[in-house]
Amino acid sequence: MTLRSDHVAGGFFVAFGILIIALSGDLPMGGMSMPGAGFLPKILAVLAIVFGLTLAARASESKAFATLEWNNVRHAGMVVAITACATAVYDWLGFLTTMVLLMFALLTVIERRGIVRAAVFSVSIVLVTYVTFEYVLKTPLNTGPFGF
Repeated sequence: MTLRSDHVAGGFFVAFGILIIALSGDLPMGGMSMPGAGFLPKILAVLAIVFGLTLAARASESKAFATLEWNNVRHAGMVVAITACATAVYDWLGFLTTMVLLMFALLTVIERRGIVRAAVFSVSIVLVTYVTFEYVLKTPLNTGPFGF
């Protein structure tokens, strides 16, 4: 049997789903009328497992894993590194500051967009998201040292 890229990707999603179920095992499920804290992680984990198995089952349609080119590893590594930095400073800087910096960094460093356009786009998208969550959905977001 030839190992194909969808075998690897499907296996990753199955393993990730199992890990999430194991880590969220002590969270309460609740009921259908009042779901608990463990409801969403477990549903998403089960979906990841189901879709991972589906992907692995249809792997014959994908390229052989040995023939894949790895020329995008540097690009993916930069995305992961910038996102990890944003995750690390989120509690300290808050939603608005962290997300604007994250989007700005992704657009300027990785996508090589102009500084002014990247700044305008980042601030616009983050403000729309902030207003949607904070005022429309009434879901408080993390505030930073600047009060926003």
